[in-house]
Formats: sequence, structure tokens, C-alpha cells
Amino acid sequence: MKSIINGEKFKTLLKDGMSIMVGGFLTNGTPESLIDLVIESNVKDLTIICNDGGFPDKGVGRLVVNNQVKKIIASHIGTNPIIGSLMSEEKLEVELVPQGTLAERIRAFGAGLGGILTPTGLDTLVEEGKQIITIHNKKYLLEEALGADLALVGGAIADNYGNLKYNKTMRNFNPLIATACKVVVCEPLKIIAEINPENVITPHPFVDYIWVGEYND
Repeated sequence: MKSIINGEKFKTLLKDGMSIMVGGFLTNGTPESLIDLVIESNVKDLTIICNDGGFPDKGVGRLVVNNQVKKIIASHIGTNPIIGSLMSEEKLEVELVPQGTLAERIRAFGAGLGGILTPTGLDTLVEEGKQIITIHNKKYLLEEALGADLALVGGAIADNYGNLKYNKTMRNFNPLIATACKVVVCEPLKIIAEINPENVITPHPFVDYIWVGEYND
């Protein structure tokens, strides 16, 4: 049986200034119980990496509202006006990354690569401060691989070994972040005895802990 983690143990994984990747797409597949525990811990100066900024009352947006986030790296923040306001007031650092580039940077880290080459962002603000590489007379931006200290994975069905498959579109960013972080904690929708190996999306060696929270079925 994969290690089941309780709330107190989970909080020992948290520290001020750490980087946390959170799965989900507009909070679909975001592990809300784990977000609750991060809020309860009151850790500060976090760097949050997620597809988006969630909502003020849901997902990673709750961490922003609770003044726990120093920087957010995401593909868009439009569903959370508080992030936009804090960014304008220079109270929150926001790094906007094209969605495909964000996914590939995370994938690259999980694969042990140094980065990716992409034409996305050329001749825009995105290219500022980045290396441009020319291959076969075509220019590319070098985007560095992106990892984090901790991954919070949601939307999954787990088995007793810690293998994961995902519930429909909750697959989104969750499998990527599970490969790109030092410690991975999953909040599954449910736990079953065994997942057919042909259906495993995240193999158990990538998963350190399973959390069973109040949002589980």
C-alpha cells in the first residue's frame, strides 16, 4: 500500500519560500483538500505553478487571497481578478507563459531535459531576456525546463500501489507535474485495489504520498 499521509505529516513538507505545482484547469482536477492544508499551514512567499490562477474562492486563487503567494507562474489569470489587481499594485509577481510552452517546460523537466525550443513568443514581450537559437534558418526561443519542490495532484483514481489514472479531462496538467517535482502528493477521487497496467497514466514510483481528504467520493 502506498504511504497514506495525514494532515500533520503533510504540513511538515511545507516551508516558506518553496515552489509548488498544482494540477487542474480552471480548478477542474485541482486537489482542494490539499489547498486547505496549505492554507491552514500559513506558509508564506510561495511560488505557485499552475495552468491558471483559479478563482478567488477556489483552487490556487485561495492561496493568493490568503496572502501566501509571492509569485505565480501560469498561462492565464483572467478568472481571478484579485491576481490582476495585486500584479498592478506590484504586490504579486506574475509570470505569464503560453499554455503549450508551460506544459512543455514541465514535461521537459520531468524528462531530464534542460529546456525546449519554440517559436511561440518570438517578436513579443515573451522573448525578452531569453536566448534565441537559429536552426535551419528558423528562429526559436530557448525556454528552460520548469520543476518545483512539491506537486499537488488531483483528479486521479489511485490503486493500493499508488498508480494513478485520471477522471476524464482532470488529466490536464496533473500527469505532467507528477514527473517534475521532488515530492508528489496525490488527493485521489477514490482508491481501488488495482488499476489495470494498460490504464496507468502516472506509475507509482512518481507518487510519494496519497492523501484522503473531505472532497473525496
